[in-house]
Amino acid sequence: MARKTVSRKRKAGEPKDQQQLGWCQAPHKRSRVSCSSRHAQQWWCSRRSVVCALRGREFRPQQQHELRLQRSLRGFAAGRLPGILKEREFSLGRLNKVFASQWLNHRQVVCGTKCNTLFVADVLTGQITRIPMLKDRECRGGGSGVVGTVVAGRHYHPTGGSRSRLDQQGCGIHAIELNPSRTLLATGGDNPNSLAIYQLPTLDPVCVGDDGHNDWIFSIAWISDNMAVSGSRDGSMGLWEVTEDVMTQAERSQSEEAVPSYAHISHRALKDIPKEYTNPYNCKVRALAFNNNHKELGAVSLDGYFHLWKAEHNLCKLLSTKLPHCKENVCLAYGQDWSVYAVGSQAHVSFLDPRQPTHSIKSVNSRERGSGIRSVSFYEHIVTVGTGQGSLLFYDIRAQRFLENPLNPAGGYRKCPGDGILKLTTGKGWLVHNLLFIDSKFLLL
Repeated sequence: MARKTVSRKRKAGEPKDQQQLGWCQAPHKRSRVSCSSRHAQQWWCSRRSVVCALRGREFRPQQQHELRLQRSLRGFAAGRLPGILKEREFSLGRLNKVFASQWLNHRQVVCGTKCNTLFVADVLTGQITRIPMLKDRECRGGGSGVVGTVVAGRHYHPTGGSRSRLDQQGCGIHAIELNPSRTLLATGGDNPNSLAIYQLPTLDPVCVGDDGHNDWIFSIAWISDNMAVSGSRDGSMGLWEVTEDVMTQAERSQSEEAVPSYAHISHRALKDIPKEYTNPYNCKVRALAFNNNHKELGAVSLDGYFHLWKAEHNLCKLLSTKLPHCKENVCLAYGQDWSVYAVGSQAHVSFLDPRQPTHSIKSVNSRERGSGIRSVSFYEHIVTVGTGQGSLLFYDIRAQRFLENPLNPAGGYRKCPGDGILKLTTGKGWLVHNLLFIDSKFLLL
């Protein structure tokens, strides 16, 4: 009996798009993927459990491999780049020392100086562009809580606030911070007690918060794209919100007026750090750092305490911890990948996890006694430490040691343990050789 052959060809009447629906072509096989499996894949991708993570590896192994590769390359670069960095100095003319700076893009840096000057420096051309400072509102008939508008640089009459400003000429700009989307910049105002907001990338004025602090602003931290917290030398922390109305008003003034104007805003919340356990005159908020995962804000005060606050739409205190090294605590950073805060003191960097007891705080000696730690920052597993002597040190948080100088021979003789570490020393810069400089030099000798 003849065997009936079965044709593998698709029916001619079946639509072509229906024929190819749910099919995926592979080099050596052809498999049908049902709609239910695709829905299951999307469902597994939206979950965040261990089982879902293991299941997700079956659907996106290539993507995970690429992410691991990128992370490995970033970690490798973070450990190798410090050893090949070269210093390049830029002349700032007769401007005073730079207290704060932030990169705006690959060639522009915005800086704030001790002489209360805000400027943008182009590192390729050396051009310096000064940014006008934002002044406080005029004290005419009260109205401190109303958002108003005043033209920048005009109709500013000396008031009690401006007279106090004259007594603070030497304090300068201590903080410059960009919001997460890099659309707003927060810094100090013409009055160092006030918070000034600029729009990026144009640096047009947006608003100034001028009714919160009674002393200089030392630190600023953004907790969202439109909310920032300022820490002051008067021991208070102010929460400020840049509302949609303020942004609309600023954009309208920039398009309609020849001279941009800006609004005056009031604080959303104003909290004092605890003063019951220490000298109240030494409770100055010196540094802030925000943990975006848990919406927590860390603060360091000059009395040697670390304070943790819940920061979303308000400020709510969580805890206060005494630091092991309580002299000159002036800088703070948060490592998102490591869930720890790094606090700089006179000669140590302390790593603090708020979830752990106080005795578990690990401290690292900076190897430069008496110079003071002036800045700390995280990048991958490297913590960059800036000292008061103009040096940069690099601490590997995974290996728990400072990076070694690649030019030193391995196993060579060292007089002290800190001889072989990598240290980048900055130049002396430009100094005014006046009588004060001569007197201080004589005292140092």
